[in-house]
Amino acid sequence: MDDIVVIGLYRHGITTDNERKAFSGWTNSILSERGIQDLQAIQPLIPKYEKVIASDLKRCVDTAGILFPTETVDVWSEFREMNFGILEGKRHQELEHLEEYITWVSDPFTSFLPEGEYFHEFGSRIRSGWNKWLDVMEQHEMKRGAIVTHGGVIRHLLTEVAPVEKQFWEWKADNGRGYELTASLSSLRRGERCISLQAVPSTEKSNG
Repeated sequence: MDDIVVIGLYRHGITTDNERKAFSGWTNSILSERGIQDLQAIQPLIPKYEKVIASDLKRCVDTAGILFPTETVDVWSEFREMNFGILEGKRHQELEHLEEYITWVSDPFTSFLPEGEYFHEFGSRIRSGWNKWLDVMEQHEMKRGAIVTHGGVIRHLLTEVAPVEKQFWEWKADNGRGYELTASLSSLRRGERCISLQAVPSTEKSNG
């Protein structure tokens, strides 16, 4: 097949909210000093791509700037993390007695978060962005492209396109790391799974 493409999926670096263990979906949290140093350390190991896009939230834009310093990065709001609504910016200890939080934790895939998103709304948004991205790759005859996004986005995409079927929480999504998937572009556009999946940087072990 001559339409084989490679797509990198990278999670943003460690943020101040990650260090606080606070919910950070649409909250514009920033990279921590440790997060910045970690990204700078792995940058030489990051493969090259023809085009890089990122979630429009600052932690992803800044991560893309560090990992891909010579690239012009386009920002796409479709690849934002899930909107956690009233949970945003708060830690478990602040929420554990809140009824809405207890309900959501028991079933995050169907429960509603006030002022936030249903999981199916989040998934529809990601699928829309993914299809748009595949269109761009086809239009520009790209063979290698990368998306800098969030842990939830990466997990959701992998449940749909990874060669091995796993549940959402079974997928690992470490800060500053990610995966390269290899696939026929036409098969991805048909909703089929990729051919292979490799963790990046390449020194990391593959997860599936």
